[in-house]
Amino acid sequence: YGASSITFDTVAEWKARGGCNNDWVLSLDLINSDPNGKKGLTLDEVTETFERFYQGDATSGTAGLCDLETLIPKKTVMEELRKRCGTNGMAVVTGRPRKDCDKFLKLHEIDHLFDVCVCMEDGPCKPDPFPVAKACELLGVEPSRAVVMVGDTPDDIVSAVAAGCRGVGVATPENAKTSAEEGR
Repeated sequence: YGASSITFDTVAEWKARGGCNNDWVLSLDLINSDPNGKKGLTLDEVTETFERFYQGDATSGTAGLCDLETLIPKKTVMEELRKRCGTNGMAVVTGRPRKDCDKFLKLHEIDHLFDVCVCMEDGPCKPDPFPVAKACELLGVEPSRAVVMVGDTPDDIVSAVAAGCRGVGVATPENAKTSAEEGR
């Protein structure tokens, strides 16, 4: 849509500010912020285009960007976290649709580690406390500082704290590399 000034760094900067948990809304906002971005686009138009790139096209054999996503923590780390959770279980809280969450978990063979998935269809998204509180409810645990939400955006941490849980931030590999290059 002509938003030629948008780079990975731009996306990372916007996500670091918070309030960008929905990739479709973020894409529209980024297009609108670019002087060359097409004006007057609707969220539905941007969502349709985003999904075409993200999901790929099975009929033409074009892989989607979702197939290139990597698991940020190593699988062994996820397995160790699961062991340490004991009978309390683990949950995924994501701003993505449930079908994308399920596909990602299965693709990386970690779906068995999670008892609960709270996705965009379930209610207000992060930074609202709803998704973290809902995950606690479905796991049968009270939100408390004993419950840890691990996330890679400010919205993850704000949501956790607002729900009464502890938020632990982790850097994505890309953000860690950028920080190292900048001496942070």
